[in-house]
Amino acid sequence: MYYYIRTFGCQMNQHDSQFAAALLEKSGYEPTANLDEADIVLVNTCSVRESAEKKIFGFIDSLILRKRIKPSLRVVIIGCMVSAEEAVDNLLKKRKHIDIVLGTRSIHRLPHYLELLESESGPFVEIDLDHEVVEGRIHKREDFYRAFLTIMYGCDNFCSYCIVPYVRGRETSRSMNDILAEARSLVADGVKEITLLGQNVNSYGKGLSEEENFANLLLAMEKIDGLERIRYMTSHPKDFSEEIIDAIASSSKICRHFHLPFQAGSDRILKAMNRHYNREKYRDLILNIKNHFPDAVLTTDIIVGFPGESEEDFCETLSLLKELEFDLAYTFLYSPRRGTPAAESDSQVPQSVKKERLLRLMDVQNGISLKKNKAMVGKTYMLLGEGPSRTDPKVQSGRTDGNKLVHFEAKEDYTGKLVPVTVTSANTWSMRGQLLK
Repeated sequence: MYYYIRTFGCQMNQHDSQFAAALLEKSGYEPTANLDEADIVLVNTCSVRESAEKKIFGFIDSLILRKRIKPSLRVVIIGCMVSAEEAVDNLLKKRKHIDIVLGTRSIHRLPHYLELLESESGPFVEIDLDHEVVEGRIHKREDFYRAFLTIMYGCDNFCSYCIVPYVRGRETSRSMNDILAEARSLVADGVKEITLLGQNVNSYGKGLSEEENFANLLLAMEKIDGLERIRYMTSHPKDFSEEIIDAIASSSKICRHFHLPFQAGSDRILKAMNRHYNREKYRDLILNIKNHFPDAVLTTDIIVGFPGESEEDFCETLSLLKELEFDLAYTFLYSPRRGTPAAESDSQVPQSVKKERLLRLMDVQNGISLKKNKAMVGKTYMLLGEGPSRTDPKVQSGRTDGNKLVHFEAKEDYTGKLVPVTVTSANTWSMRGQLLK
């Protein structure tokens, strides 16, 4: 019996798919990359952007014919897109081939419903966002040397454009003891790099003891023998405290990569977005980080064309981008999400205007990214090897502490190993380097 998983969305979704894979394998299923031989097809959905939803519906609908050919095929839908009753009703209305639908906090119930399908017909639906945190989760990792580790679930920020609080529930933190126990177990299994996951990791600890906050968690992770690198995502600027900066400054393992979405450079738009900070506060935070960590790698997210965004508002975003000079910016056209306040606005920006602004923004950022990467030429960095290239086995790849990708030639396989490489050339997205003996 084989299972096939298709994942859409962010790292949280990837981690949820790893959990589902481990549950399926514990139930006796084996993975397959061949959709034709699958006995279970599990689709992990994302509802953050409209473009993702269209792809998801297209893939789910393509399974109708497969189920007709193979009636025993089980179709399972999980993730953000099915964490609201209205969304589930719309999904199931014309799609009778779906057997199980599970919300983001009900994935642990997958084996139970698969067993029910042996004697009863579906669809079975469970989308309860009030489930308590389930400890003792098992995950099937894609890499032996790095792993995700969820420290909290949900989000309390309610940015006016974002659907996440409605599909992943309110913030719930795991206990620090449970997190550290899982981290030690991962390291004992060969993991060198752990990425701490949460919709807003900086607010970790709400509802727990005073000692259980994100800064203290980072300091506790630092003490784990055998762990080489600590990463985390995602951070909200309003909660990135001086205490967190001090914890990172005192660490030899926490990566100097700071991903802090500013989304817009206009105070008027930031207020409409319900971001709880203004341009000046964000600017001061970034300058403070640069002061503490001169070689830090800074990345951000930006939304172009938020409802009501004028040319003046956009130019303020552009000017902040130029001033702060991020190594990389993930830029997005605003996409209305039904159920969010911004989607109800009467001041939607025309698609043509959004696209034109996005191109201008990307042009500026690409120039900055190239400049930042070229400044690394001639310097030596410790890379965590990611393995040989698929197209050229002589070339391997690795990432710096700042998450920059560097390609280098080597005869030995350095996957999962820390290796010194001197950068010899750079382009906008990656670099070439020479391995030091």
